[in-house]
Amino acid sequence: MPRRGLPLQGRARWLLLGIFLLLVLLLFAYLLECTPPADASLAMPGLGAEPYGREYYQALLQEQEERHVSRANSLKRQIAQLKQELQEMNEKLKALQERKEAPAGGGLGLAGDKDQEPGDLLEYLHAQIDKAEVSTGARLPSEYALVPFESFTSTKVFQLEMGLTRHPEEKPVRKDRRDELVEVIEAGLDVINNPDEEDAQEDDVPMQRQTYTEGHFIEGLYRTERDKGTLYELFFSKENSNEFRHVTLFRPFGPLMKVRSVSVETTHTTINLIVPLSGRTETFTQFLINFREVCIQQDKRVFLTVVYFGQKGLQDVKVSLQKMSSEENFTDYTLIPVDEEFSRGRGLDIGAHTWKRTTDVLMFFCDVDIYFTLEFLNACRLNAAPNKRVFYPVVFSLYNPAIVYGNLELAPPIEHQLIHKKDTGFWRDFGFGMTCQYRSDFLNIGGFDLEVKGWGVEDVHLYRKYLRSDVIVVRTPVSSLFHLWHEKQCADELTPEQYRMCIQSKAMNEASHSHLGMLVFREEIENHLRKQAFKTQIKAED
Repeated sequence: MPRRGLPLQGRARWLLLGIFLLLVLLLFAYLLECTPPADASLAMPGLGAEPYGREYYQALLQEQEERHVSRANSLKRQIAQLKQELQEMNEKLKALQERKEAPAGGGLGLAGDKDQEPGDLLEYLHAQIDKAEVSTGARLPSEYALVPFESFTSTKVFQLEMGLTRHPEEKPVRKDRRDELVEVIEAGLDVINNPDEEDAQEDDVPMQRQTYTEGHFIEGLYRTERDKGTLYELFFSKENSNEFRHVTLFRPFGPLMKVRSVSVETTHTTINLIVPLSGRTETFTQFLINFREVCIQQDKRVFLTVVYFGQKGLQDVKVSLQKMSSEENFTDYTLIPVDEEFSRGRGLDIGAHTWKRTTDVLMFFCDVDIYFTLEFLNACRLNAAPNKRVFYPVVFSLYNPAIVYGNLELAPPIEHQLIHKKDTGFWRDFGFGMTCQYRSDFLNIGGFDLEVKGWGVEDVHLYRKYLRSDVIVVRTPVSSLFHLWHEKQCADELTPEQYRMCIQSKAMNEASHSHLGMLVFREEIENHLRKQAFKTQIKAED
């Protein structure tokens, strides 16, 4: 008789085999789902490239962890901001309630009766949106009145206002700007993924609820109108889709509020002007002409400290100072000889520590090729305060006058070269050597780090110390402070890379982009002029 167990055993085998294949299929699908997406910029393993190593996956895990940390920090910032806004709104409503209960005619504001603050804070914020160019354009008097947008992606910002340290394409984005834009993108995603019922439909396209991520962000635009706020235009899209989501966000500014109104008395505020020097005696003579006119004859509240390195030229400097002293009856100066190799940071440090008077003093760290006016000395006193503010003005650096005024037989006097134009100079926004700060702040912050080697590096380190302290750093272009052009020498001892950088710096200080272009194409321009002259002569003969 046939055994009944055999068919059952066969079915069991087929069932187990089916379950096994199903598990293999599920495992294969799981592996496909968990495999990181391929990067088109990376070579495929096994196709002419090395397989991904341990470092690759560690970097991948680190990147994921940084994303999660960034997301968590962003959420914390948003929560803190919402709490602060809620508290401010409660205080605002409480103040408005007290104002309503107060008798009429009481209370003074900045705006007056015509521009009274709205009774509801939300109403005021919407009023700010209505004032800005969000829904309708504003009538502007000329093309120069328009405030341009700057565009950005998740990794880059494209900007018009560059100076010399910023680039048309900024990558990586500065941390402060990156945090701002990350917050804006996340707010835009929250608007898309959690739409309100009143969200508008454009061109009768139905608003479908979909889930968008940071990877769907395409591009953004933003601009800031100083009296209204910052407008953001964000664009999102799914992959291989022609449908885009356009989110408009606005960060309105609040009304003007009185913070403080104080009287600043500068009558007895002496400035200790410290100049480190080595050689360059002719330039120092020109510097003393400016010092005599502004500091001695006009301001009369400046002490001059000259720290001179080496012996060559020292006697000439002594004679120049003695001559100025006798002619102007000026004794508020000191000359400190230092028998060392020149170091700007060392010279300024010596000048700061040599101050003998017991009272604190406002110091101006200056170079011999700086030209300033009386207005700058006032700005120096107004923008620096002990234990509160240090002043880091941005100097306007003049180009080579031989190129700027090449069409003239002689360059005009220095006083007539002090013009803020693109072809005459540039804002030296990468320099931090000129500064006004009180001696007490300089000593408390630790002064210069004299162990750091390299020209100008100690200035940046001191600047960073203040940035990381509780002291306010006032950084702004100053129209009354100029850096006079002087020839820059690139030593033969420099490495090829250093020499190339030196030549680039020399070109940057030599002339504007347009003037350098005229020099490059001089031969082509001269050929064109000769041809035009020849044609004119032929026509005259005919």
